[in-house]
Amino acid sequence: MTALTLNLDSITTLTHEQFRKLCQDNRDIQLELTAQGELIVMPPTGWESGNRNASVTGQLWVWNHQTQTGKTFDSSTGFRLPNGAVKSPDAAWVRQDRLDALSPDPSEFLPLAPDFVIELRSASDRLKPLQDKMKEYQDNGVRLGWLLNAKDQAVEIYREGQGVQVLQAPINLSGEDVLPGFILDLKGILY
Repeated sequence: MTALTLNLDSITTLTHEQFRKLCQDNRDIQLELTAQGELIVMPPTGWESGNRNASVTGQLWVWNHQTQTGKTFDSSTGFRLPNGAVKSPDAAWVRQDRLDALSPDPSEFLPLAPDFVIELRSASDRLKPLQDKMKEYQDNGVRLGWLLNAKDQAVEIYREGQGVQVLQAPINLSGEDVLPGFILDLKGILY
């Protein structure tokens, strides 16, 4: 199943508070909000994608637990981007000093773009919408993003202020200067 986009223009324009309440009232449905006010309904993933996502988030969490340099987030976390969209990457990380400067309400969506995001392409996902989402992250200040495409055994790397780099069949990925010392093992994720 692919994501469904609902245009609510003829009915209402959702405020961020209304969107947050909609998400709270429908916890079994994963929702995102585009910068244009469209509601995106994302179906649950299959078991294989869920397992891959757990591996990605787990590896990121372990690295962060060892370094204590920020916070790791899973796919249920909403980020309110500077353009007004509310997105939920499959995995994300934010530097601790950025969180400390905000003192955000824990019950709200984080009002910032993460420093780092990962999106996984599941078997039913179309590539173009994921690439558009990654570009939106990049345009809103994400410093490093990885689009993991198991279907094609490829990774697209999105870096702040740079073009997209595509790697075919990499074994691992480096967090570069955004996540110093982080290496993502792609066994069980791409292969």
